[in-house]
Amino acid sequence: MTQRAAEDFLLLNPGPVGLTDEVRAAMDAPMVSHRSAAFEGTYERAQRGLDRVFTGSTLDGRRTAEGGTSLILNGTATMGMEAAVANFVSGDEEVVALVNGKFGRRFARIAERYAEVKRIEVEWGRSFDLDAVDEAVTDETALVTMVHNETSTGVLNPVFAVGEIVEGSDALFVVDGVTSLGGDVFCIDDWGVDAAITDAQKALAAPPGISAMYVTDRAAARVESERAPFYADLEKHLRKAADFQTPFTSAVPLFRALAVAVEDIEEEGLPERIRRHRRQATVFREGFAAMGLEGFPETTDLTVRSNTVTATALPDRIEPVEFFDAVEARNVSLSGGQAHLGGEMFRVSNMGNLAAEDVLRGVRVVGEAMAEAGASVDTDAGLDAAREVLASGHSDPERDATSIEAAGE
Repeated sequence: MTQRAAEDFLLLNPGPVGLTDEVRAAMDAPMVSHRSAAFEGTYERAQRGLDRVFTGSTLDGRRTAEGGTSLILNGTATMGMEAAVANFVSGDEEVVALVNGKFGRRFARIAERYAEVKRIEVEWGRSFDLDAVDEAVTDETALVTMVHNETSTGVLNPVFAVGEIVEGSDALFVVDGVTSLGGDVFCIDDWGVDAAITDAQKALAAPPGISAMYVTDRAAARVESERAPFYADLEKHLRKAADFQTPFTSAVPLFRALAVAVEDIEEEGLPERIRRHRRQATVFREGFAAMGLEGFPETTDLTVRSNTVTATALPDRIEPVEFFDAVEARNVSLSGGQAHLGGEMFRVSNMGNLAAEDVLRGVRVVGEAMAEAGASVDTDAGLDAAREVLASGHSDPERDATSIEAAGE
């Protein structure tokens, strides 16, 4: 235990994620005015990098959108979710909200403050009935909300399939890409997405506190900012972004860090970054399965397991507190289940810039902690399976339908 505790702290939570030395150093530079040319240069760097992430998250590097605007918001992604609803609908309009996890539910709750909401709700982690979605989206629908990668359950939802449904209406389609953008395939135009939201602290590997939104030209033309919160007025944000500014005081150090983080993504290359995230997720999935643990949930249809957050069921025979304490004693941080799923599962993230040895350590620590908590697991078998995935250089050979459609494969 002494040897394990001496290892460097390893953050495997589904956000915030670890930062590189360069990203941390960017926040240490001397302060400048948020209305200075120096800050405008920072905003421009961050915005250009975000443009690449929002429009170029494919396996072949092709662009999937033209003409939209990347906005940087002085608030986490929940602010972006609220802005996306409040600027596009009013009290007598209808929002169709898809809910199969905590963050889909959050989107619905936000929408209920601004409009009439029709929920398409299934058990957390389960697949949506696309026929029910098709029936729900009518000529009366003004907006459809959906989460791409549902962090609370570790599933990847079929945005492309819902986008095909929404495309047949006049509704706008707004998608939470918080834990997929920067780590997995995301196609704005191909999927019929009108606005997409992400967070600095997730797969972008920047500090928490700011977020980003991509607003297509079609969505920008539908902005009705008089009904939105003053701070989340997208008309103001769009206007100021044209001059590489925000409407109000900017979190200068966080913008600097984001600029470096998205430039790091460009240097790695989005196709390779996506493949790396998929490969590392496969390491976790195969490693945990080989040691005798069950994945959570059992995905079906077009809903598949996430490539950035791996959710795994906790064995019935262990005390969850003992497991999490044993993980913490090894200087590793991971997350349990949220809301009613607390005590039923644990979640590990491979978002950001984790090295292969970090992922292997995660597999090892989970196995050791499970054994200490009383579970019958084969940690060595888990590590052997994990190393085999890394040695192959590939991710799961049974690529999911979402990935195939998204990548045009």
